Amino acid sequence: MRARFAISRAAGALSLLVACAACGGTSGNGEPTAAPKPPVQHFLSRPDLRPPPVHVVVGARGTASGYVFIAPKKEVDQAGPLIVDDRGRVVWFRPLDTHGVTDFRVQRYRGKPVLTWWRGETAKGIGNGRYVIYDDSYHLIANVTAGHGLSGDIHEFLITPRNTALFTIYRRVPYDLSSLGGREDGKVNEGVVQEVDIRTGRVLFEWHSLPSITPDEAYEQVPKDESEPFDYFHLNAIEQDGDGAVLVSARHTHAIYKIRKRDGALLWRLGGKRSTFRLASGARFAWQHDPRLHADGTLSLFDNAASRPAAGRESRVLVLRLDAKRRTAKLVRSFKHPRPLLSTSQGNAQVLPDGHVFVGWGSNEYFTEFDRRGRVLLDARFGGGDSDSYRAYRFDWNGRPRDRPAVAARADGGRTIVFASWNGATAVARWRVLGGADASRLAPIADAAKRGFETRIPLSSRVRYVEVQALDAAGRILRTSRAARATTG
Repeated sequence: MRARFAISRAAGALSLLVACAACGGTSGNGEPTAAPKPPVQHFLSRPDLRPPPVHVVVGARGTASGYVFIAPKKEVDQAGPLIVDDRGRVVWFRPLDTHGVTDFRVQRYRGKPVLTWWRGETAKGIGNGRYVIYDDSYHLIANVTAGHGLSGDIHEFLITPRNTALFTIYRRVPYDLSSLGGREDGKVNEGVVQEVDIRTGRVLFEWHSLPSITPDEAYEQVPKDESEPFDYFHLNAIEQDGDGAVLVSARHTHAIYKIRKRDGALLWRLGGKRSTFRLASGARFAWQHDPRLHADGTLSLFDNAASRPAAGRESRVLVLRLDAKRRTAKLVRSFKHPRPLLSTSQGNAQVLPDGHVFVGWGSNEYFTEFDRRGRVLLDARFGGGDSDSYRAYRFDWNGRPRDRPAVAARADGGRTIVFASWNGATAVARWRVLGGADASRLAPIADAAKRGFETRIPLSSRVRYVEVQALDAAGRILRTSRAARATTG
């Protein structure tokens, strides 16, 4: 399919969305051509930022408060945590020096809201890296790493009210796979849950999937390459239970497990080959992600229904009600994308305080907000066709960057056009432009409402130097940029 060239000036922000018109192949003389570059947004005031474009498919109406949090990766020019508004406009973007980034969201640490994500290297859905915590000024306040010589995995980083962190780990261990058609001296990846004290790094709790959950529970096949370990469990989520237990999700066994933290005892299985619960019609799931408990007693999860082999035609969000006494699980409601999407990996469902459900479609580069009845309130697509985000969320967020606003200016005939931005600042309502012939003697000459990430402000005359002041809704000056000289051409 041919991509399209598009220039977006959404609400006055100059964002050049660059897309390649054809896939890479061979030239007329048979020489290979360069692969097309992923589409990006360009900002004159911040040329160092090149996030993927976000296209709103269904415009926002009645959505919950807050911004959208994604971490685009795979086929993107720059990977990193990205905050956008309901119109798909950038609020904050931090490009990383690696394409390994997942699970970007707002959490609370020491009583304050923080940004967290995983970063590192990945191979076949398994990560080797660390978790980071940033404050509301976008500065690093903590690195969190696994203990006991292990490495933090991509799938979960959950800060608890005790200022500890729960996260996922994959550990390769020897295992006899001859009964499953593998080698007697084979190897498996077991799932490991660790809880550490964030301040000290001390390991407080550790659980291993072996020996309680064995490889014969897997729906995944033993790899044909005998040198490759069998990823029989594929731990991809941790959820706290209120009675001193955690829920863990294992994609390759199609099951969710309740583990007592006091002694690591396995209390029950939901789904899979040995389910403790009887799942009613419509409640079955496969290759799932992101089970979450809610105050009304329900359990939500992202039912991928897809891997090898697919178990359904489209992925969906399920809300289940578990009856612990009768050991039954019933479907309360489900949510599907307007155009059926089958997500072969990743994905999540966030139940918001107002009952809306915000869905990240994993390997499909979409995010969607539904109301309680399943009506679509917002649907958007990011990237250029081959990017993804492990999860997607909506959160309220107040960003207070420590750096200055950015400004650029270009001479345009007899006038100057100013471009103003402040990466991550959420309190800016207006921009005031100061200009003049001398950078040390600038006076106010224009004022404009903030529009998107970068606001384009045409001046009525030509000036040599400009700077901008970010103003809040009450007209107070938040910060002033450095002076910039207007360029020509």
